[in-house]
Amino acid sequence: MVATTDSPVDERKLLEFPTSCAAPAPKPEEPVKVVPLVVAAVLAVGLTAYVWAAHGAKFGVLLILGLALGLALFHSRFGFTSAWRQLIAVGNGQGLRAHTLLLGTAATLIALICGTGAGLFGSKPVPVSNVGPIGLALFVGATLFAIGMQLGGACASGTLFAVGAGQSTIVLTLGGFITGSVLYTWGYPLFTGWPQLSGFLLSDHVGWFGSWAITIAVLVAIVFATRLVQKRRVPPPVDTVPTARGFARIFRGSWPILVGAVVLGVLAGAVYLVSGGIWGVTSAFSLWGAKILQVFGLHPEQWEFWQLKANATSLSKPIWQDKTSLTDIGIMIGAFVAAAAAGAWKIHSSIPWRTAVAAILGGILMGIGARLANGCNIGAYLGGISVGSLHGWLWGAFALFGTWIGLKLRPLFGLGNPVRTDSIC
Repeated sequence: MVATTDSPVDERKLLEFPTSCAAPAPKPEEPVKVVPLVVAAVLAVGLTAYVWAAHGAKFGVLLILGLALGLALFHSRFGFTSAWRQLIAVGNGQGLRAHTLLLGTAATLIALICGTGAGLFGSKPVPVSNVGPIGLALFVGATLFAIGMQLGGACASGTLFAVGAGQSTIVLTLGGFITGSVLYTWGYPLFTGWPQLSGFLLSDHVGWFGSWAITIAVLVAIVFATRLVQKRRVPPPVDTVPTARGFARIFRGSWPILVGAVVLGVLAGAVYLVSGGIWGVTSAFSLWGAKILQVFGLHPEQWEFWQLKANATSLSKPIWQDKTSLTDIGIMIGAFVAAAAAGAWKIHSSIPWRTAVAAILGGILMGIGARLANGCNIGAYLGGISVGSLHGWLWGAFALFGTWIGLKLRPLFGLGNPVRTDSIC
């Protein structure tokens, strides 16, 4: 066990994060799944070539960035759901500290992009478009989303990379996610007009350097706060995953979670540079659901939500010209490639009925919650904080509250929570 006593002025010990025991040594990875890897690679290359040729370089690059995001998410097993669960249940802040590194990396790059007005393919950063309003819809939406991700077993980005990795239960979560998004668009008049205030963008008041400095300062404070919580509660360590050794680890995983945080932060900045907007996930689910309904002869385009100008334009175009759809599809295929290379791609045919119900219900709650809150753990939490928007911080606070509620509900569906006496969490 790591010693838990220290001097209040000993900075080295302030950066120690005690756990009840050492984390287990990772096991070797399984052999490469050759057939799935070939299928995934052909799919990645073929789809990229098609999108690039048919819709242009900008959309081809966005798909490539999605593929890279999928690789990084799987290789680092970067999670939001498990990180918040581990923090609330037993006080292990490892995952949340990784979030701070991701957020800090993305915030740094986005501040540089916005401060210089840089952009590729004719894109220009418009940070005000990424500022969410502050009000009841944000608070309720973030809470519902967090409850949903604890029941569904994954967040927005986690759902995509888990589906790509062949996790059958999370396919149900994705189905629920799309269903919840469609329910929101169908009932849009019920979800509008809730009390709210205009969004608050730090750079409007202190400039981009000031916004960046305040963001980094708060993130550093969170790191030290999680250290104090962990010192007091001495939680179990986070489980390790199978890993390759040496140079092969780059391609077969698993990456240290802090490496994954930096890579994901850089890729989030790249999405901003290419598209002029933050990396998002969940708006695509509404679009996919609407297009599926149209295939079956229904007319969601007549709903009030899809008659709004921006939404109508999005629905009228192919998904290969939708930024979020491209990165989402790329994440699933990239995770498919990574999981097959790691020997971890597999489809589970048996799912307990209570787990299946929780997955679908959790997905529905996330679909509704993400639209209410104007984003998810990526679009609102990562995107909001990285551009210096207050709504991102508030989303995170209410998501922690929703996580606490979700942990209370998980046992009803036969889902476990970490406890202090576990050897891992």
